[in-house]
Amino acid sequence: MLSAEVEIPIRFSEVDSLRIVWHGHYIQYFEDAREAFGAKYNFRYLEVYGKGYVMPIVKISCEYKRPLKYGDTAIVKADYIPTEAAKVIFKYEIRSKASQELLATGESMQVFLDSDMNLMLTVPEYIQQWKKQHGL
Repeated sequence: MLSAEVEIPIRFSEVDSLRIVWHGHYIQYFEDAREAFGAKYNFRYLEVYGKGYVMPIVKISCEYKRPLKYGDTAIVKADYIPTEAAKVIFKYEIRSKASQELLATGESMQVFLDSDMNLMLTVPEYIQQWKKQHGL
């Protein structure tokens, strides 16, 4: 399985008056993990865009298990989930760096649009080559 991790120190600006991370930031942490994945596996958004495609998110979910707090450091992992369909799926885990406790899980789905913003119903050739390169 292809995966990447990113370490995120929780900043004061990310917490609410209860000193816990506002729920919307978890989605940003998932994005940070996708960016780390892109850097690790040569699957950056700008590279895909340069080939004539965009990959908007069409579905995203997050299950909150335990809160992140100001001063914590989160480890966010993104696992690429192979599929034959013309989409990209990631599963996520957010853990505490200190305790390794599972704090949240999630999933996202992205589709491919061409340069005219038309939905691609088949996997673009560029992505098929990327998959072969990584044994998928």
